[in-house]
Amino acid sequence: MILVAEDLLRRASTLGPIGRYQLEGALQSAHVYRCRTGRANWPEVVQLYDALFAFTGSPVVAINRALAIAETDNARAALDAMPDASADARLAEYQPYWAARAELLGKMGACEEARHAYEIAIGLERDPAVQSFLWQRQSRLGL
Repeated sequence: MILVAEDLLRRASTLGPIGRYQLEGALQSAHVYRCRTGRANWPEVVQLYDALFAFTGSPVVAINRALAIAETDNARAALDAMPDASADARLAEYQPYWAARAELLGKMGACEEARHAYEIAIGLERDPAVQSFLWQRQSRLGL
């Protein structure tokens, strides 16, 4: 099925202007490529997120782009690329935003800020399995 999807994506790229769904498909393809080959392709992933963000302006795309930047650069650069929750009220209630922020803060050693961001993420989450995962991530922060 992956090979069929790759073929469809290649064919779609020849049909005219690239659109949102082609970019989303290309991102999935890039993530699958990395998983299947073990070869890091983060710069290409960032480029795809750049293109998708230019197309959509989506804060969710911006969050994913920032996490890819963490892989190419560092957590500080990723935090700088994260959208600002105070500028977009939707993010204040978006658990993945807070979980991503917590993860990046933890990588930087900003443990208190990370702990606070995890608390918000845990409070926004209703799935017990995800809450448990977030608690585990939070418990791994240094004191």
